[in-house]
Amino acid sequence: MSEVTAEMIERGRGLDPEVAAHKRRIAARVKETRERLTSSGTGHRASDLELLRLFAHSRMAALPALSLLGVVVAGMSCIWTPKIDVLIWLVFVGTSQLLAYSTAKKLLATSEADVVVRYWRTRFVITEVLQGTVWAMLPLLFFQVSDPNGRILVLFVLMLIAALTSLFSSTVPLAVYAGLVPTTIAIVVYLRPMADIHSWPLPLMAAGAQIFFIVLARRLYATTLSSLSFRFEKDMLIAELEQAKSNSDEARRRAEEANLAKSRFLATMSHELRTPLNAILGFSEVMKGELFGTHVVPAYKEYSNDIHSSGQHLLMLINEILDLSRVEAGRYELREEPVALSHVVEDCLHLLSLRAKKRDITIKDSIEGTLPRIWGDERAVRQVTLNLLTNAIKFTPQGGTVTVKCGWTQAGGQYLSIRDTGPGIPEHEIPIVMSSFGRGSLAQKNADEGSGLGLPIVKGLVELHGGTFTIKSEVRVGTEVIVVFPAERVIDALPPMHPEKPKLPERTYRRRDAA
Repeated sequence: MSEVTAEMIERGRGLDPEVAAHKRRIAARVKETRERLTSSGTGHRASDLELLRLFAHSRMAALPALSLLGVVVAGMSCIWTPKIDVLIWLVFVGTSQLLAYSTAKKLLATSEADVVVRYWRTRFVITEVLQGTVWAMLPLLFFQVSDPNGRILVLFVLMLIAALTSLFSSTVPLAVYAGLVPTTIAIVVYLRPMADIHSWPLPLMAAGAQIFFIVLARRLYATTLSSLSFRFEKDMLIAELEQAKSNSDEARRRAEEANLAKSRFLATMSHELRTPLNAILGFSEVMKGELFGTHVVPAYKEYSNDIHSSGQHLLMLINEILDLSRVEAGRYELREEPVALSHVVEDCLHLLSLRAKKRDITIKDSIEGTLPRIWGDERAVRQVTLNLLTNAIKFTPQGGTVTVKCGWTQAGGQYLSIRDTGPGIPEHEIPIVMSSFGRGSLAQKNADEGSGLGLPIVKGLVELHGGTFTIKSEVRVGTEVIVVFPAERVIDALPPMHPEKPKLPERTYRRRDAA
């Protein structure tokens, strides 16, 4: 069944091109997310691209802070150094900051398909080297300054720049190292004249700070990878959920198409089977009744009887399959009207009393006669009752008892209970019995063969009425089936149409002649 018609696509079934394209996009998304998870951010283009974008965002966000820092440092440097030198240095700082900002902005404006990770990583490393070199030029302004306050300012600024570089460039480790190398060299060269026996703690502290900044950058990089991994896992779960939903929609469409095909098949076959069956039943009944004369061979009458019985069984099976298919497809239309449940049960007991008598089965009934009517389909209620009573009589051994009860429920509804003393059903076989064509193991040994459709039909018809169907069974004790119709189905008694007129108060009339 690979052929798909235009009608199927119009109804939303079949291989819709949009649905197929959506499934391909979801599959590609799931594949990409799984590759991101397995790459752990190293060696995979999507993860490395995400790290570059994070780096670009952080560098663009750092522009105001670094620019303000450059202005403040330049203003303070004017105290010890010539202003023209400070201005030139400030121009270099601003140029390096604008270069880093424009590079980051250009990356974010480039589509993912056009980004070359290695090229952009190299560009970011170069910009970090330039920024680090510009900030490392600050000691040149203070090279001839002997004031300790100026030297402390230079050391403080270089260490602050190293810390900011580790913070803003942590997503690209090579950029961190590229930015720290110039400032580290500048600190070592600037502090070399101070490296005597009395001032060694200061260079040691500076070296330790650089090591700390490197460790901090590595920790930030690991944290970023972990957060990316969590985000990729979330994206993968969302993509897999969408894929599962797409698969379920596809399965639903296939199930609807199969159900449609089944309905068409049943509708066609029911007509094709019933037409010859009616002829078989009619002619076999004529032959069985010997309406045109006695058979010469007596066995022909038995054969006619067998043909008639087999035809009736086949017709009953076809009717049950059609009823079940309509119930499962939701196409069983209830012809609702006021129905007296107690009267329906009594009629069914009267119809099956002869069959129970032949099997020497005692039927005990406890039916409340004052039950109000319920709003339902009388044919469906009758079919439910007949199926359950037939099963109870069929599975009850000779000399057994079938108890039928009908009355009120605690919630205000009405119930029908049928208990037999048959072989019972093991607990693990109850789902099998409730399935289509399902039969229990003990039932197959102790009763006549059946289609296995009675209980599913009963359950479907009861649920169409909003009721519940329950089976309670114990092996070698018996089985009880309970049908409950909800209180919403019970028709309340209406007040009388013509209530008695209230009596008018008596009036006293006086005669005129008595005045």
